[in-house]
Amino acid sequence: MTTKLESQIAELGLVKTTDPENEKPVYRREGFDKIATFEELDSKVGEALRKCRQHKRLSRAELSTLVGLSEQVYGRYERNASKMHVSRLIHLSEVLGTSPLGMLYTAAPHLWGATKDEADLRFRMMELLEDLPIETMKSVAALVEKLSDLQRIADDVKVS
Repeated sequence: MTTKLESQIAELGLVKTTDPENEKPVYRREGFDKIATFEELDSKVGEALRKCRQHKRLSRAELSTLVGLSEQVYGRYERNASKMHVSRLIHLSEVLGTSPLGMLYTAAPHLWGATKDEADLRFRMMELLEDLPIETMKSVAALVEKLSDLQRIADDVKVS
């Protein structure tokens, strides 16, 4: 393995592991309790999709009609019997009027923070921001950019 690749692995905190769906070793980030298999990730996304559909009070038959699938084919996504492509997740999010980030967060919250509390807070912030009117969002973005600049300056002072 090259030094560049080893550096990338270390920088991202990746761990060499195996997955039943892949015959070669893979490098993954540990979740908060373990490294989930790809099947477990898909299952969590399917469960989040089911909950979102139910929250919108849609039956499988109704949602499958809206996305141009048979009820059986759509049901396979919720039950993790079929792999869902990103384009299908985007389409389902459009039809359900929701962000796909919620479904992804359910499957891999560790991508949002180093601890469960940090991840929950970051995701909550994203949810709050999604609901703001655009003019308020512009003000919040300007504030966060200024805070980010100040943090970079403070970090540079610490390093010096």
